[in-house]
Amino acid sequence: MAEILKVESTSLEYVLEHAVRLIQGGRVVAFPTDTFYGLGADPFNLSAVSEIFRIKRRTADRPLPLLVNSIDQAVDLAHDPPKLFFTLARKFWPGALTLVVPASSQIPLKVTANTGKVGLRWPQAPFVVSLITAADRPLTGTSANLSDMESCSTADEVDCQIGDVLPLIVDGGLTPGGQASTIVELAGETGRIVRQGAIPESELKEYLG
Repeated sequence: MAEILKVESTSLEYVLEHAVRLIQGGRVVAFPTDTFYGLGADPFNLSAVSEIFRIKRRTADRPLPLLVNSIDQAVDLAHDPPKLFFTLARKFWPGALTLVVPASSQIPLKVTANTGKVGLRWPQAPFVVSLITAADRPLTGTSANLSDMESCSTADEVDCQIGDVLPLIVDGGLTPGGQASTIVELAGETGRIVRQGAIPESELKEYLG
């Protein structure tokens, strides 16, 4: 069963240290984001990546998005990102926009589901950004729920769905929920929305051409 640590009643430093220790040990932890609860693991650890697929009962043909704490960190994970990437990142990050770009060679193919592309997002949620910084690496950012089931907005919902196979759920209270991030796939200086989400199409139209 998962240990549940409430951010509001536990030392933030302790929560971060505990979560980082688990992540660096190849484990998967759940935490609140600016949309729903997510599953965080070291994307460069193939064992940890495989564990996420097992926990979610996720098929191998579905890539894992990554969360970053800066545009610079995102650039390190992308292969020759186009100018449009920087335009959209500067306009909408941190926020609920995931940008899909060619992945750098350092990202395991399993993370990209053998597509060679990776979805990157800089979230607004302060805890996630602090965790990425403390772990000194990007983290996986897939939703903390069983595949094809509802995303979770509370730690209790996460616990009910997958708590029996997680070592830690960071309880940050109710997340905003609503819509997941909007996903835009870039191809050179053009882009297309592949999933409608929290950033409406009306705000993206002028950039996507």
